[in-house]
Amino acid sequence: MLSSPGVMACSRTCSRILGLSLGTTALFAAGANTVLLFPNWDVSYLLRGLIGKQAMLGSGLWGGGLMMLTALLSSSLAFLGALICFITSGVALKDGPLCMFDASSFNQMQAWKYGYPFKDLHNRNYLYDRSLWNSVCLEPSKAVIWHVSFFSILLCVSLLQILLVVIHFINSFLGLFCSLCEK
Repeated sequence: MLSSPGVMACSRTCSRILGLSLGTTALFAAGANTVLLFPNWDVSYLLRGLIGKQAMLGSGLWGGGLMMLTALLSSSLAFLGALICFITSGVALKDGPLCMFDASSFNQMQAWKYGYPFKDLHNRNYLYDRSLWNSVCLEPSKAVIWHVSFFSILLCVSLLQILLVVIHFINSFLGLFCSLCEK
């Protein structure tokens, strides 16, 4: 009977102990490999290349340390992905869309070109000046509306993902260390 309360509590306790043990051993492995790079706490050996191949390979850092911690904290990868999406969307909204525009109005020699016409507007912000939306970008049609709409959606969704990952991490942390998941 796998769904009995005793088995579930034992499973949660075992998961907590395993998680804590794996996390602790990962930190010890990374620490031990780091110490191997500094014999007698002297950095000169590392700077002169006088460290053994196995210590330089760093298997304690990436194998026993980083991979274990990544497995335990996979939500950190989700957080990183959401953060990258958030930053990229913000920069995209700041720079504006890639479109064909009349460069002669920007004091350049070539009349029509593809580029980011809103990127170098120092005195006006295209996000607040909707008169620029249909007058600057000639192709693709409605490029600004498309760009602003979908990058705004990505910005909001990635912010929600960041919040959800943080909540998930806090819940996992509390469940692992504080035993709050038991009744």
